[in-house]
Amino acid sequence: MPAHDDLIAHLVRSTPLSPGEATRVVADVLGYFAEPAEGFVRRRHAELQARGLRNEKIFDQVAAELTQRRVSAPAYSARQLRRLVYG
Repeated sequence: MPAHDDLIAHLVRSTPLSPGEATRVVADVLGYFAEPAEGFVRRRHAELQARGLRNEKIFDQVAAELTQRRVSAPAYSARQLRRLVYG
């Protein structure tokens, strides 16, 4: 991950992370933000459903979370979110 050496060095200096741990954290964060919107919707729906939330609440929450993503996703309607999950 040479393009992120400066970030890794910063994390090593500013936290108790070792270089290996900092490299894993950076890779994890980049992977999280690289997730496509459709994958995010499906993953979050499954996570929130497993907590016992109902679809109406789930789709409201997922729509709100999508606006907070680093690269914001398009604004999906509740119907579009349902279609992403259920096809």
